[in-house]
Amino acid sequence: MSDEDADRDDSTSEEIAGHDDPPDDSVQAVVGRVRDRVDPDESERERLEAVADRLLERAAAAATERCPDADVLQAGSSARGTWISGDRDIDVFVRFPPELDRETLEAYGLEVGHETLPDGHEEYAEHPYVKGELEGFDVDIVPCFRLDSATEIRSAVDRTPFHTQYLREQLDDELAADTRMTKGFLKGIGVYGSDLRTRGFSGYLTELLVCEYGGFRPFLEAVRNWQPPIRLDPEDHGRTTFDDPLVVIDPTDPERNVAAVCSAENVARLQHYARAFLDDPDPEFFETDEPEPLAESELRRHLERRDTTPVAVRFDAPDLVEDQLYPQLRKSLDGIIQELDGRGFDVLRATAFANSTCVVFAELAVDQRPAVERHEGPPVHVKNHSREFYDAYVDDPDVYGPFLDGDRYVAERGREFTTARAFLESDQLFDVALGAHVATALEEGYEILVGEDVHALLPEFGAELRTYFEPTP
Repeated sequence: MSDEDADRDDSTSEEIAGHDDPPDDSVQAVVGRVRDRVDPDESERERLEAVADRLLERAAAAATERCPDADVLQAGSSARGTWISGDRDIDVFVRFPPELDRETLEAYGLEVGHETLPDGHEEYAEHPYVKGELEGFDVDIVPCFRLDSATEIRSAVDRTPFHTQYLREQLDDELAADTRMTKGFLKGIGVYGSDLRTRGFSGYLTELLVCEYGGFRPFLEAVRNWQPPIRLDPEDHGRTTFDDPLVVIDPTDPERNVAAVCSAENVARLQHYARAFLDDPDPEFFETDEPEPLAESELRRHLERRDTTPVAVRFDAPDLVEDQLYPQLRKSLDGIIQELDGRGFDVLRATAFANSTCVVFAELAVDQRPAVERHEGPPVHVKNHSREFYDAYVDDPDVYGPFLDGDRYVAERGREFTTARAFLESDQLFDVALGAHVATALEEGYEILVGEDVHALLPEFGAELRTYFEPTP
């Protein structure tokens, strides 16, 4: 962030802090109580370190046997001391020299992974890696290239060692402790995680923000006064611009926005809860209780009270990882909403759920449209276009008109679909913008639920329906 930006943010915080902040000791009291929960105790640290050391030793032996110039390092929050008590993740990166071709790197990486974690299984990000469990810890063994600069990366995982190195230089014990507090807060309010289902704050982004603002409370004080778009540039690269609501230029790679995945909604959600916590500090902000499934009687009361028409398109979930599935679901949701709105059914609100099945769920303000719809033509004085419009309808026995309304031709023609169900059950559903795998799944079969039929969603999506019908920021 530039000096000018820093000065502006600090002055704004000072102006408001003097009016709205609770006594400092009330915030500190909550921080003290929560810190006992989020900070790993000595025995937990020692156990993680012992398991990590054993993994690093195994991985190093397997890697150097295949490539003498290879090395290994621990990455992620467990390497930086910013992991929360109860987190069970250890990331081991196996670095190979850049002269190695990618195909060989992938082959060596899998061999090293399986030798390090004999019971592990293969997963795929930009290239395959081995994932497994050792003594209660979730372990990733990830191959990457050992490069001189993050700007030379060949895949996203090549950046991670640079992130670890940078943050080790920035984080002291106090900032690491404040990072754990911040992660606990972000988890509690539901915005922690850079997966494409959550579209929130990654661990690396969280650590950068805490370093940028100097701690947990200064971060929240800055957040409550953010005016999007927010642009932070920790190393003053100053060369690249982005259109995202939150921009944090990667200190190790000026061409990358670390916060690119963050949705505008989650930035706003963080701002809402930052203000709420600073106004009234409470440990509940750090709690992550899952909603209870909505009961059938509760759903019935909501539907009666709202007097809308709920509709749902339900189909078997495509065989995709969540980071592939959710963007396709959102695209499909947007396409279906746009078409329903365009056909006059007035979508009040909509969302999508996924489990073993997927659901596009919408509430309609209008459930039945007339059998005819108005179609306005051009003004009569626009000679060629108006004549084409008139000629298109004048001999159609199913059309009322054409007639004049003011200076325009108007025709009232038969409406193609008078109910949302009729449209959703038709082949025209496949003409809207759908995710490719969603379209394939729909072609294999789907069901339409309207009105009280949506009660059938409760066994699988009761918690999601509670969140939908009892919304909070």
